[in-house]
Amino acid sequence: MSNASMWHGVLPAITTPFTADDQVDHAFLATHAKQLIDAGCRGIVPLGSLGEAATLSFEEKLDILRTLVKALEGRAPVIPGIASLSTREAVKLAKEAKALGCGGLMVLPPYVYSTDWREMGAHVRAVIAATDLPCMLYNNPVAYKTDFTPAQIAELAGEFSNLQAVKESSADVRRFAGIRALLGDRLQLLVGMDDAIVEGVAMGAVGWIAGLVNAYPKESVKLYELARDGGPKAAEALYKWFLPLLRLDTVPTFVQLIKLVQEKVGMGSERVRAPRLPVAGAEREMALKIIDHAIATKPAV
Repeated sequence: MSNASMWHGVLPAITTPFTADDQVDHAFLATHAKQLIDAGCRGIVPLGSLGEAATLSFEEKLDILRTLVKALEGRAPVIPGIASLSTREAVKLAKEAKALGCGGLMVLPPYVYSTDWREMGAHVRAVIAATDLPCMLYNNPVAYKTDFTPAQIAELAGEFSNLQAVKESSADVRRFAGIRALLGDRLQLLVGMDDAIVEGVAMGAVGWIAGLVNAYPKESVKLYELARDGGPKAAEALYKWFLPLLRLDTVPTFVQLIKLVQEKVGMGSERVRAPRLPVAGAEREMALKIIDHAIATKPAV
């Protein structure tokens, strides 16, 4: 796979499955990753926020990468999220990811500490420079309180040839045009919020770092292909069915909700690692209504 095409298509932000005693379920992780690739996904993105990376130890992260690289056997790249509390640990994780056979990196700002462009820029520069792996910058100011503007992204793109893509999750669809205006086709644009996929593709995005794909891989791939090949009109019917589920990706309990969907459709377990707890009460009832309705009305794909 050429470097540029690595960023095309549906790239699942894979969930981290846990056993009943709170260990990473490596057997299921391997099976699940293969199912996603078999359904037409183009790579696997572990250790993201959906992967509960902030609750995983450094060693657990490396074990997850080992499992995925082995499971995929070169069929598709493993593109881990590189996020940590310190720049030092993020650089170390990037280097280990390359040594373990990962194909690219998703570069996040540091957890918890968020500040100005001087410091945040220095952090992502250190991670991008740590290896020669192709990198995708992840901009999610909603979750990480750090906003990389189109001008700042352009600055990084001018410095690093291995910065090839940007995952844009600012929830502002105008950002795609803003990046294109400064950079043309220099960077591949990817959608990072499930309920903005058709809009993002209409604005030039070539890939989707997807969440609900963990439960509905074939439908996710089909939706992306319809949006890519025929635009919003072609994708309209499938998008209408999928949107109530896709909106579960953009609330604080998105990990618990997506794992609940996985469990309900037989694609995993809703177990999460504390401090997260499975959703309960009114939130659970509302989610189950949405999920049950989606299951009952699922279109043939």
